[in-house]
Amino acid sequence: MASKCSGCGPGYKSPLDAMKGPREEIVYLPCIYRNTGVRKPDYLATVDVDPKSPTYCKVIHRLPMPNMNDELHHSGWNACSSCYDDASKKRSRLILPSLISSRIYVIDVDTDPRAPRLHKTVEPVEMYWKCGLANPHTSHCLGSGQVMISTLGDPSGNGKGGFVLLDGETFEVLCNWELPGEAAPFGYDFWYQPRHNVMISTEWGAPKILANGFNPADLKDGHYGQCIHVWDWTTHKHVQTLDLGEEGAIPLEIRFLHDPAAAEGYVGCALQGTVFRFYKTPKGDWAAERVIKVPSKKVEGWILPEMPTFICFASGLITDIIISLDDRFLYFSNWLHGDIRQYDITDRRNPRMVGQIFLGGSIQNDGPVKVLDDKELDSQPSPRIVKGKRIPGSPQMLQLSLDGKRLYVTTSLYSAWDKQFYPELIKQGSVMMRIDVDTVKGGLKLNEDFLVDFGKEPDGPVLAHEIRYPGGDCTSDIWL
Repeated sequence: MASKCSGCGPGYKSPLDAMKGPREEIVYLPCIYRNTGVRKPDYLATVDVDPKSPTYCKVIHRLPMPNMNDELHHSGWNACSSCYDDASKKRSRLILPSLISSRIYVIDVDTDPRAPRLHKTVEPVEMYWKCGLANPHTSHCLGSGQVMISTLGDPSGNGKGGFVLLDGETFEVLCNWELPGEAAPFGYDFWYQPRHNVMISTEWGAPKILANGFNPADLKDGHYGQCIHVWDWTTHKHVQTLDLGEEGAIPLEIRFLHDPAAAEGYVGCALQGTVFRFYKTPKGDWAAERVIKVPSKKVEGWILPEMPTFICFASGLITDIIISLDDRFLYFSNWLHGDIRQYDITDRRNPRMVGQIFLGGSIQNDGPVKVLDDKELDSQPSPRIVKGKRIPGSPQMLQLSLDGKRLYVTTSLYSAWDKQFYPELIKQGSVMMRIDVDTVKGGLKLNEDFLVDFGKEPDGPVLAHEIRYPGGDCTSDIWL
C-alpha cells in the first residue's frame, strides 16, 4: 500500500488552492516537423516565460525524439493532483504520446526541469498486441498511480476509441481500460470525475482518413464523429452515448468543471463552431445541450470551396477550450476565423461573452477571403504584428496560468491540417503568444512584449503545439 498523508503528494489540495500556486517560469511544448519538409525528428522544447530571466521568451532546451514523423501532439503526467494525498507519488515524468507513429515517450523532467531527458520509449507494438489500439492522444494520471491514454484508432487506421493503461512506475503497457468489445467508434479526448463515478470521452475521426488532411466527402461517409460517450468509472462499462447531431460534429476537447463535486462541463465541437454543456440529470443519467454557437460567415474565396458547409458559410472551427480553475471563465479558439473568446460561465446554461481578440486567421482584411455577410463584425479584422512579426496561422492551443491572469496560445493545430488551411504556417513556423486577462470584468489584451517565434529554430521552422507547466495546469490536473 502506498503511504498516505495529507498534502505529501504532487499538485494541490483543491483547484482554488492551485490558483495560489507559484507563477509559471518555464513551459514545455512539443514541436513537430512532420509535413514541413524538414527531415528531422520532433522535439520537446523548453521555453522560458519568466519576465525576470535573461532568456525570457527564448527556447532554452530542445530534446529531440529518436525517431522521425512521430507527430507529437498532447502530453500528460505520471502523477498530478489526483495523487495529492499519496506521498509515494511525484510529478516527475511527462507522458508524450505520438499521434501518428503511436509511440509513447516518457520524459524525465525531474532530474533537470530546464533540460528534460528521455526516460523510456514505449514502442507501438506493445499497444497493438496488448490492446488492439493505436494513435494515442490524451494522457491523464489516475489516483491509483497508473496512467491512462485515449486512442483514436486501431492498428489498421480505423476509428476505435479505447483507452490504454500504463504502469505508473515502469510505464509498461498493461491492458485496455475499457471492457472487451466496448470501445467507442471514434476517440479523442476524455475527462473523469470519480465523485460521480463517470468518465466522458469525445470523438475526432478515423486516423487513416484524417492523417493527410481534411476531405469534406469523409464527413458524408461517416468517418468523423459527433458523439460523446459516458463510462462507468468503477466498472469501466460504456453506459451511454450522447449524439450531438450535425451541430455537434467533431467534438474535440472536453472539460468538466474543476470542482470535483460538479456534475457538468463543456465540450467544444469543431465543425460548426458550437459548445455543448453536458450534465447529470435528476434521474442519474447524462444529457447535453448547446449553449454557444459561433455564427458562420458568408464568404467568397474560401480555401476549400467544395466544402458543403463551408461553400458560402465559413465556420470558426473551435479547436481548443479551457476553463479557469475557479470555474468562472471558459475560453476557446476559433482556428479558422482567427479569434479567441472569453465567456463568463457563472450562469452555466447561459455563457456570456466578455472578451474577444483576433490574432491571425483566414478572414484578415488583406487576404484572399472576402466576407459577404457577418452577423458579428462590422469589418474584417486586420493582421496582427507582434515584435515586428506578422502572426502566421491562427490561435489554436490554449493554456491558462494558475491564477487565470495569463493565457498562452500557439498557432498549430495538426501538421496535415496546418499544411492544408495555412500553408504559410508550414513555411514560417508557428508562434507562441501571451494574452493578459481581465479576471474582474472580463477582457483579453495581447501582450506586445511576448513572442516566441518557432520560425527561427536551428533546424528550420517548426510547429509548436500544446503547452504544459512543470507544476501542473488547468488541462492536466484532476481533483478527486
